[in-house]
Amino acid sequence: MNLKTALIVLSLASAPAFAADPHTSSKTREQVRAELMQAQRNGDMLAAGESGLTLREQNPGQYPAAQMLAGKTRAQVTAELAEALRTGDVMAGGDSGAKLNELAPLRYPAPATVVTKSREQVKLELVQAIHDGEMVAHGEDGRTLNEVFPDRYEAHHSHASASPVGAAPQL
Repeated sequence: MNLKTALIVLSLASAPAFAADPHTSSKTREQVRAELMQAQRNGDMLAAGESGLTLREQNPGQYPAAQMLAGKTRAQVTAELAEALRTGDVMAGGDSGAKLNELAPLRYPAPATVVTKSREQVKLELVQAIHDGEMVAHGEDGRTLNEVFPDRYEAHHSHASASPVGAAPQL
């Protein structure tokens, strides 16, 4: 990336900030150059291609280490990585954007499920949703049946608001 392209990218990135507050003083040419040089030294420039990675992220050995944020020790990060590798909760190679446990679920332990409702509670909620027209209607717009056919479910809305929560609908 040449200097001219880098200056254009940097100026476009800072343009919304200047447009938002007209009373801010603009940076001098020398300040922009200094920021550009600092970004090039630190590897904060976007790398070529469509990856969206910075040069430091693509080649971490070529740039000085960024200041670490306080919070986790090396041992904690290592333990998190080991757990992610064990469960397959890491990104797979390639352009899919999927995790390893999504591509090959049989190779990794199933995630723990937390049961919050009983089967009977779910069945009652389904019956109530059907009764009130809260089911998604056929089509791509995402509207519910009571939105598509309000005349069919008008009476149910008045009854639904009067009935206590969790009560089975009257069919």
